[in-house]
Amino acid sequence: MRIIVVGVCASGKTTLVTQLKDWGFDAHNVAQEHSGIKTLWKRKEPDIVVMLDATLDSIRKRRNVPWGEERLIVQRERLQNVRQHADLFLPTDSLTKEEVAQKVVAFVRG
Repeated sequence: MRIIVVGVCASGKTTLVTQLKDWGFDAHNVAQEHSGIKTLWKRKEPDIVVMLDATLDSIRKRRNVPWGEERLIVQRERLQNVRQHADLFLPTDSLTKEEVAQKVVAFVRG
């Protein structure tokens, strides 16, 4: 089962994919937020699509970003198509990286 993870910058995609791979899942990060190709995410032929999101306040706590809300709006616009097709939408603001991974695994195992 192939899991792809998409989301805005610093929402936890890379951390989640690393953890899922460590646990034996076929997981991949798709940098859809940087692409104008609306269906870039489909190229990985996913079985499950997980979309992570975060507020600008949370992003700035996680990473020193030079951009503001305008860039986040653009990223979310680029993610609109994948959000409509996501199997799981998960805001990560109030979750630890462990909680994010646990929620995704619980969803996958259903």
